Amino acid sequence: MRRLIVAGMSLPLCTVYAAENIEKAAETFTIQNLLFIAPIGAIAALITAYIFFNKVKAADPGNETMQRIAGYVREGARAYLNSQFKSVCIVVAVLFVVFCVMAGYGLQNTLVPVAFVMGAMFSALCGFLGMSTATMASNRTAQGASESLNAGLQIAFRSGAVMGLVVVGFGLLNLFVWYILLDKVVYTPEHMTDGWLFIIEKGYNVDNRLLDITSTMMGFGIGASLQALFAR
Repeated sequence: MRRLIVAGMSLPLCTVYAAENIEKAAETFTIQNLLFIAPIGAIAALITAYIFFNKVKAADPGNETMQRIAGYVREGARAYLNSQFKSVCIVVAVLFVVFCVMAGYGLQNTLVPVAFVMGAMFSALCGFLGMSTATMASNRTAQGASESLNAGLQIAFRSGAVMGLVVVGFGLLNLFVWYILLDKVVYTPEHMTDGWLFIIEKGYNVDNRLLDITSTMMGFGIGASLQALFAR
């Protein structure tokens, strides 16, 4: 009984102590502490994609017939990508001009056109890497499946994972770089007061800072999504 009474009396004290520690931790913790998780995750994704790619490449390519058919598939895929990239380049060029005109009239951030083109370029790179890995894995998956179900599934899984990992890796890495560049280099107190190049006008409204940073990063996402739309 005494133990229960002591435990009941000490419980509020423990709760208060824990609450004080949580409050102190919350005061020292900011979202900036989580910022560097993005590049770590991005690099981990790209390294994993590279490992998976090498494992797929090292797999048995199969007999001569399998390799010949896979060569035809690879040739057709490259022809498709070349045709797709030509069409995308035209659309990206037109939209780039439109965004530049809008930026010239002050309707949006002047860095949005640059971020838009970079998003499209990295999305195209991811598509190329994913398609190259998939076509390389086709005959290797067939050969692995002829040996065992597990071998075929491993090759198929790794080849498919390469595409997803490079998309996540390059996406996170680019957004991190853009945020650091805009937050630490472009939109500094000095630049917002005195102006900087053609990007920030003198007497810039500080309240628009986060809005312009976000819109620039969204421009990167729009470019990446446009390329992905054509890939569909």
